[in-house]
Amino acid sequence: MFYGLHFHPASFNSSASLRAFCDVDRAYDVDDKRFTSSVAIFLGPNLVSWWSRKQQVIAQSSTEAEYRSLAQTFVELSWISKLLTKLQVPFCSPVLYCDNHSVVYTAHNPVFHHKTKHMEIDVFFVREKILLKQLQVSHVHALDQWADALTKPLSSSRFIFLRSKLNLKAFSSEKSSS
Repeated sequence: MFYGLHFHPASFNSSASLRAFCDVDRAYDVDDKRFTSSVAIFLGPNLVSWWSRKQQVIAQSSTEAEYRSLAQTFVELSWISKLLTKLQVPFCSPVLYCDNHSVVYTAHNPVFHHKTKHMEIDVFFVREKILLKQLQVSHVHALDQWADALTKPLSSSRFIFLRSKLNLKAFSSEKSSS
């Protein structure tokens, strides 16, 4: 069985939504304890960018790892936004979904405290984008975190469910004759 992305036609009557799901694993690699970030970015109903990669720096907490993933995701969203603007494709301000309450709270909380000191640059970067209305950070329940399919070990049923959310569809391996 072969799988591929299924794209839905875009509507030209309204601005397309631009949304991203970002997540990290729980440092499963026993050799280096680096977290793995995963991201799934959608333009309307279509998955247009995704990745899963180890973070370059060892995080001191899952909140730091999630925040680093959030900042990296915004960089990708920013690039896509600039491309859509150049192509004159109307789109809504990006929404970034994260399943970590601490990260969402930190992104919106103007008070800087000692618990976030070690991730200061990422915090200021994301907060600035929120204040400029270039980004909206929202909490998503862990069961609705679609990026899990790119990072975590999952049960078969959970993987199949998330695969469908990413618009991956089964295609026949036989070539159609014409």
